[in-house]
Amino acid sequence: MEISGKVVAILALQEGVSRAGNEWKKQEYIIETEEQFPKKVCFQIFGADKISQSNIQQGERITVSFDIESREFNGKWYTNINAWKVSRSEGRKDNAPEPIQPSGVVYQSSSEAPEFPPPEPSEDLPF
Repeated sequence: MEISGKVVAILALQEGVSRAGNEWKKQEYIIETEEQFPKKVCFQIFGADKISQSNIQQGERITVSFDIESREFNGKWYTNINAWKVSRSEGRKDNAPEPIQPSGVVYQSSSEAPEFPPPEPSEDLPF
């Protein structure tokens, strides 16, 4: 599965030692989708090498490929979104909002005006 959006938060690095005595590290990130109704999603990267390799920065636009896994503990279910690939999206890395454009209209350059189809004649006038 994939999700794209802007990184809005980087949570504190979590680390510990497993029962087998191996050290582990986990980093969680919050990404906000860029839809009409944006959603915030928390995903995690497990492993110090993968965390440093992904080098995710706040404000960056990324696409995350991930797996979803749920597990039960003491009668409650917990769901993790585990990232296995992070790609940089084309676009800006900043906190400035994107220029607002009318839905469905794509501008090729700032000097080009949008083309709209002529209005369709209607015989069902409400008056």
